[in-house]
Amino acid sequence: MISEQTETQTRSRLPAGLQPVGALADDERARGLRMVFYDGVFSQVMGTLTGGAFIVAFVLALGGSNMVVALLAAAGPLTQLLQIPAVFLIERLRYRKAVVVTFSLMARLLWLPIAALPWFAPVEWRLTLLVALVFGYFALGTISGLAFNSWMHDLIPHARLGDVYSKRLAVGTAVSAALSLVAGLLADQWKGLEPPAMIYSVYLVVGAVAGLIGVSYLYRTPEPRMSAARPVRLSMLLQPLSDLNFRSLLVFLGVWAFAVNLAAPFFTVYMLQRMGLSMTAVLVLSVLSQLVNVMAYRIWGRLADRFSNKAVLLESGPLVILVGLAWPMMSLAESAWAMWALLIGIHVLSGMSTAGVNLCTANIALKLAPQGQATAYLAVNAVISGIAATLAPLLGGLLATLLESHALVLDLQYEGSGGGSTLLGLRLYGLDYVFVLSFIVGLYALHRLLAVVELGEIGDIRILDEVNAEARKVVRHVSSIGGLRDFFTFPYALLVPLRRRRKDRRQARRSRRERSTDTSPLATD
Repeated sequence: MISEQTETQTRSRLPAGLQPVGALADDERARGLRMVFYDGVFSQVMGTLTGGAFIVAFVLALGGSNMVVALLAAAGPLTQLLQIPAVFLIERLRYRKAVVVTFSLMARLLWLPIAALPWFAPVEWRLTLLVALVFGYFALGTISGLAFNSWMHDLIPHARLGDVYSKRLAVGTAVSAALSLVAGLLADQWKGLEPPAMIYSVYLVVGAVAGLIGVSYLYRTPEPRMSAARPVRLSMLLQPLSDLNFRSLLVFLGVWAFAVNLAAPFFTVYMLQRMGLSMTAVLVLSVLSQLVNVMAYRIWGRLADRFSNKAVLLESGPLVILVGLAWPMMSLAESAWAMWALLIGIHVLSGMSTAGVNLCTANIALKLAPQGQATAYLAVNAVISGIAATLAPLLGGLLATLLESHALVLDLQYEGSGGGSTLLGLRLYGLDYVFVLSFIVGLYALHRLLAVVELGEIGDIRILDEVNAEARKVVRHVSSIGGLRDFFTFPYALLVPLRRRRKDRRQARRSRRERSTDTSPLATD
């Protein structure tokens, strides 16, 4: 156990801005939430310019393959294993803000040498150095992230988690959407530059600067002092596994992370290589998805606070895995109009559903972690999800490579006296198999979510009706066009889960049996 004298000595060596404080006044907490909000916006900008389509395009410009993309996708999850030593570090130091600021600063500075690779690194070493530096970025970010989550666990009132994070994500996403669209247009305009990766290097530098601005806001955010020091033992990490309800959550989050990361890293590769879309087209679709995100975050956030994170996950989760299953359907699009209609539908559905999943998978782990034990609980969650998310893209990249030349063709043909024609021609190969497997694993993950009990959850609710109502409120502020508002009255009715329908049928059958029993001649008073 850390003595009070040791803790006092450590505190005296820290700058005043990094030292934790006692109980926070309401105005201090409100100021802290504003600083967290601003950090979220700038961190989202950094994530946009250093990740997603831009880092994939950077890899391809350096001559990388699907396996290099898979390695970069696995870097973040794999480094979650560092959560274990990070728990001991944070519990021993007990200065979460100092850990966050220090490690975030070092991590975000690494984007500068990454941006310099096309000029200063030998050609044969560029991809190796890129993977190594990205691993370093995620390793430092993992330690920072654990301290940040524990810090936010004490700073943000639990009843406001959905509202605070939804606003943070919504505004950050809106800014990033506009920025990524402009960046995509510039990338296509300057794609003839030498070296080809030059424009993406510029974006990495701008992203690094945005990330450093975010760190400056974190420096100004107050940190509540951690609860009384406890002995740091390995048993702390075993406790979440003995918690039956949290263990059920770990199973769901682990399987879900595997399902999502099996397919998601390759969506951009699919559009750039398989479909031959330009960077501008890819970014326009991404912006569309992000704009839907902006509206959906507020909707899901309100519903999560009103009902439960589990309820939102049970409605938004199926839509996420349907997105993955929709990509192989591209082979059915025989015209440009059909292709673009399917692409737009995929990105709208993705933007709406991933907002709910991203918000509530983080919030439900925060909510179910006991007060004073959040660091250990969140670390175990991150490690298990990280292992699953590490293996998934590696397996996905391997399967896509091995099955690239193995096509499965499903034809539905009509033959008559006047001849025949193909009504349906579905062709699966390479990444298509990965997307189908992701859908199957995602279904199992949602089944495991049913075993999780969330404090305050409301059972037997028609949350999609509430999504419809909330969506109409949002659109009413955006447009006075009746047709646009009426759009939200139709699709959601089609998405009512089958389990609700089955339950209604069971209740109806039960009622008929009861009525039949009551009217039987053998019935007694």
